[in-house]
Amino acid sequence: MTQKKAAQPKQGLHPRNPHRARYDFATLTQSTPELAQYVSENAYGDLSVNFSDPLAVKTLNKALLKHFYQVDYWDIPAGFLCPPIPGRADYIHYIADLLAQSNGGAVPQGKSVRGLDIGIGANCVYPIIGHRVYGWQFVGSEIDKLAVKSAKFIAANNPRLKGAIQIRLQNNVDNIFTDMINEEEVFDFTMCNPPFHGSEAEAMAGSERKVRNLASNSNKKRQAHGRSNKLSAFNAKSESTTPVLNFGGQRAELWCTGGEVGFIKKMINQSATKATQCFWFTTLVSKKENLGVIYKQLEKVSAFQVKTIEMSQGQKISRVVAWTFLNEEQQAEWQAERWA
Repeated sequence: MTQKKAAQPKQGLHPRNPHRARYDFATLTQSTPELAQYVSENAYGDLSVNFSDPLAVKTLNKALLKHFYQVDYWDIPAGFLCPPIPGRADYIHYIADLLAQSNGGAVPQGKSVRGLDIGIGANCVYPIIGHRVYGWQFVGSEIDKLAVKSAKFIAANNPRLKGAIQIRLQNNVDNIFTDMINEEEVFDFTMCNPPFHGSEAEAMAGSERKVRNLASNSNKKRQAHGRSNKLSAFNAKSESTTPVLNFGGQRAELWCTGGEVGFIKKMINQSATKATQCFWFTTLVSKKENLGVIYKQLEKVSAFQVKTIEMSQGQKISRVVAWTFLNEEQQAEWQAERWA
């Protein structure tokens, strides 16, 4: 197994990510008028939304998907994960770079390129961005029946997505690639944002920390700008100490037995059974301390090549771990047959 550390990215989002600039709320509210009710002046005197308000976050997502990706319909059932769009777009663009490195520097585009999104969720965001930006086709797997129904509804009710996204119900919670990659089926990449936590209590503790940090940061900003004595309605909402999951999330989206590292180890083991049916297997890894265990597991299954791609969004650092079982000759054959 050869392991390469990819070059460090520039501070901030991927260079091709259209969300690198501050949100233009004037433009976003034009395309999605319902966003206007959530827009207010923040501690810096800029227009923003209250990111501790789940409805504000969901409506902002609607506006971003409509403005940047021409998605006319997007909604999710209450309580499901409402992902931040900029970070989701980053993962897609770094996968594009990964494929380009195996294709003479050119990003393979169009419907011949197929991706498998493990845990597509009710939101369907990764396939939306991947198809709208690069024209890729997607299969999304999901263990929650309501999430499957929601994702299918999004894919079917947007003309620009029809025929591009297929959602499959995974009936066995212990299976990841098993029963999802059919015998004669091939994928150019897989992607996954695995559950972070090992228990419901751990997930709730993480949510409480997030709420405390939101309140603390808001107070510091007001003090820095001489606004500590007079709270706006916007900032008062941010002060709430109620542990609300502002981005939502069901049990399977937030935690699983064994947590992130347990899920990824299982994914690695099952990927070895589909070794020649996918070029790059990838997963997000939120906890840096899990990397050592992940690398050891990849050695055990004899992955031919492993790459680690660091991503940053403000002060938050995450990474993508990618691996392939294809040797150099097999990689060249794949490129010639599917991407040439």
